[in-house]
Amino acid sequence: MIRIENIHKSFGDLDVLKGIDFLFEESKTNLIIGKSGAGKTVLLKILVGLLEPTKGNVWYNDVNLCKLNKKQLRDLRMEVGMLFQGNALFDSMTVGENISFPMDMFTNRTLKEKQMRVDWCLERVSLEGVAHKYPSEISGGMQKRVGIARAIVLNPKYLFCDEPNSGLDPKTAITIDELISNITDEYKMTTVINTHDMNSVMEIGEKICFLDHGYMEWSGDKSQVLESDNKYLHEFIFASPFLERLKNQALKAVEDPDHLTPET
Repeated sequence: MIRIENIHKSFGDLDVLKGIDFLFEESKTNLIIGKSGAGKTVLLKILVGLLEPTKGNVWYNDVNLCKLNKKQLRDLRMEVGMLFQGNALFDSMTVGENISFPMDMFTNRTLKEKQMRVDWCLERVSLEGVAHKYPSEISGGMQKRVGIARAIVLNPKYLFCDEPNSGLDPKTAITIDELISNITDEYKMTTVINTHDMNSVMEIGEKICFLDHGYMEWSGDKSQVLESDNKYLHEFIFASPFLERLKNQALKAVEDPDHLTPET
């Protein structure tokens, strides 16, 4: 698990995060949601050690991330997998070479051992037989699955996903959500997902942290998100006029079910 305590982050006079407390639980998909500019990406970067908080602490179980030296931070990062928003695959490398890259950087495994691990990871994300291809030769959804395979190649305890459904069609996005959720449960990882995709929230949001203007305005799970009376969360969820109309129709159906019954 990862616990954050009173996290503040400022850039000069700009206060981006303002006292965030939250527990990201093991074996669960923990979502950070909110509008653009709410502080989601800054918080994610603090969680993985790319930014230092102005104030506060980040605990990986009983280890304080903010107190680690460079070697300790490097050792911790070997337990972390990262799925980037734009996939961040190397165009000049094959799919297999991309997945093998973390092992090349952090392990002394033999070429045969790395090839076996690459094949296993590709099988786990249902991409058998594409190790020889280049990223430009596969679809966006397949590239995202390659990104997941690379993120889990070191068998991490912690998985971070930055907008994993960005640029994907709805059907492919559901597939990616299901894959992340299944892997999280299967390997008992602490998974943190930065997203504004409401489909992801409703499908895999086991723990949700909602940020607004740098504050944590609401927390809960997918079963509670639509029932909340938090006005900021409500504005985020029903930002689309189409969703607002659907909500109003659903409320009307509850209040007056007879209006949906055809006349005889």
